[in-house]
Parts: sequence; structure tokens; C-alpha cells
Amino acid sequence: MTDTPATDSCPVPDPAVVDPSVRNGQCAPPEKASPVDPFKMDRDQEMKISDSVEGQGLLESSMRLKPHEAQSYRKKTLWVSWISIVVTIILAVAAFTVSIMRHSASAFGFAFDATLDVLSSTIVLWRYSNAAAVHSAHREYIACVILGVVFLLSSMCILGKAIHDLATKLLPEVDDFLFSVAIVSGVVCIILAVIKFMLGRVLTSRALITDAFNSLVGGIMGFSILISAEVFRNHPAVWYLDGTIGVLIGLIIMAYGVKLLIDMVPRVRQTRNYERFE
Repeated sequence: MTDTPATDSCPVPDPAVVDPSVRNGQCAPPEKASPVDPFKMDRDQEMKISDSVEGQGLLESSMRLKPHEAQSYRKKTLWVSWISIVVTIILAVAAFTVSIMRHSASAFGFAFDATLDVLSSTIVLWRYSNAAAVHSAHREYIACVILGVVFLLSSMCILGKAIHDLATKLLPEVDDFLFSVAIVSGVVCIILAVIKFMLGRVLTSRALITDAFNSLVGGIMGFSILISAEVFRNHPAVWYLDGTIGVLIGLIIMAYGVKLLIDMVPRVRQTRNYERFE
């Protein structure tokens, strides 16, 4: 009875063929699969989703929110925008009064920023006035372009006033009214900024996030009035701090406006064929 030869678990390679998988008569260990990064997959998937919905003239929120959820957040956005308009009009009037009476460049800058906040909230109202266009990318990008132009015009006015005050060495006058306006403005604007930013994240709205950024700048400027006034009260030699803060705020608003236009103008052109979604 003949024995059946055992099958080699690792056949001997043909000497004429060099097999890199066999070394010294031993089978090479199986190749390990490269680890998969789940976070990278999620990021790639989100980018593909974002590209696909934008290619259809829609925002990414259209893939995340149910219709009734989107409408609920839209109504909340409209309410917040109306409240922001009313509040910032009051703050703008108070800040302009402080700027004229106390010769404060930062107060003037805040007053202009508050006026800009009124305009940006009005643009957001227009953006979400049409319930059918809650996810419209074209409408979103148009709103952002308008905001960019408004930011540039506002920044020029703020810079002009601040530079003029520095050149003429205009000294600010400090009193309790200035402090009261600064504190109230700073607190209210930061609260509005947080609420707008949260809504903007949910709705994936660059226009609403821009409005939140503007409110945040207003809050920072409100506290900057307080800081520059306190420094001037204790150290009159540092009279230029108020005007310098006005220049910095003007440059920040200008930079954001330019960035907004650079990002959004091409997208308006790309999505102009999807105006039917409005």
C-alpha cells in the first residue's frame, strides 16, 4: 500500500523564480492590513456629502435636519434677528451719544459696529424670510457677499475716525455714563453672538455665523471702551490706546469682509443656476 505524500504547507519555490514571499524555506507572514482611521473616513464622508449637496444648490443642513426641524430653527433665527435689531439700535444710539460727548474713538467704533450689526441681522432676516429657501446655497452666498461689502464700508468709516483722533490727539473724557454703556454693550452683544453662532452651526449658515462674529466684535469693543477709559483715567499718558483699539477693530472687520468676498463671490456664480430653490 503506497503512502500518499503529504502536501507541503509551504511549497519549495522554483529556483529559477525568486519569490520575495519565501525566505529560508519559511512562508512569509501574512501582510497586516493597514489600520483604518474612522475619523478620517468620517471627515472624507462629510466632505463628499457637502460637495454633493452644494452641487445641487443646497446647504449641508439639508442632509442633517428634517423639514420640521429646519423650519423650527428658521423661526428661532428670525426671532433672534429681530431682537438683535432692536437691541443694537438702542446700543448704537447710546454709543454714538457717548462718542460725541466723550470724544471716544472706540465708542464711535462700537457705534458703527452696532449699526453694522443691525444691517447684518436685517440681511439674515432676508436670508430666512422665505421658508422654502432655508437650505438654498445661492441665497446664502448672496447674503454673505452683501455682508462682505457692508463690512468693508463700515471698516473704512471706523478706521477713518480712529486715525483722525490719533492724528489730532483727541483725548477721551471718562465718566459713569461711558462705563455703563460699555458694560451693557459688552454683555448683551456677547450673549447675542453665542446664540447666533449656535443657530448658525445647526443651519450650516455662513451668513448667520458672520452675524455672530459681528456681535462678538461688538462685545469685545464694548469691553475695550471700558479698558481704554480705565487706563486713561489712571495713566493719561496712554491717551492713544482708545484710538489704537479703534484701528485694530477696523482692520479686523476689513479683513473678515475681504475674506468673505473672496470665498463667496465664486460660489454665487457657481450656484446661480439653482435660483429655483428659492
